[in-house]
Amino acid sequence: MILYGIPNCDTVKKARVWLDGAGVAYSVHDYKTAGVNETDLKRWCAAKGWETVLNRAGTTFKKRPDNDKADLNETKAIALMLAQPSMIKRPVLEGGGGLLIIGFKPEIYASALKA
Repeated sequence: MILYGIPNCDTVKKARVWLDGAGVAYSVHDYKTAGVNETDLKRWCAAKGWETVLNRAGTTFKKRPDNDKADLNETKAIALMLAQPSMIKRPVLEGGGGLLIIGFKPEIYASALKA
C-alpha cells in the first residue's frame, strides 16, 4: 500500500492512525517533498474521475485566480494538480489488486481492506 498525501494534513494523519491501528503495512508518498507523478494522477482521474481527485474545498484551490477555476475540464484540472499537488484530495490510498481510495472515511477503509 502507498498512502499519498501531505504528512501534516489532518485527514492524512487520521488515515495513518487508522492504518496503523489495523496493522496495515504502507509507505507514505509526500507530495511536498516528492511531488506527484503525472502517470499516477492520470490513472487516479481515469479510475475515480478528476472531479473526485481535485480538492475544490481546499485553500490552495480557493486562492487560485478565477480564470484557473473557470471552465474546468480533466486536462486543465490535471495541469493544476501537477503544478500544485496540494489541490489533490487527500489522502490517496493505492495498493495491489486495483485498490484506490480517495479521501478518508474509516468505514470505507474497513470495507476495502477487510480490517
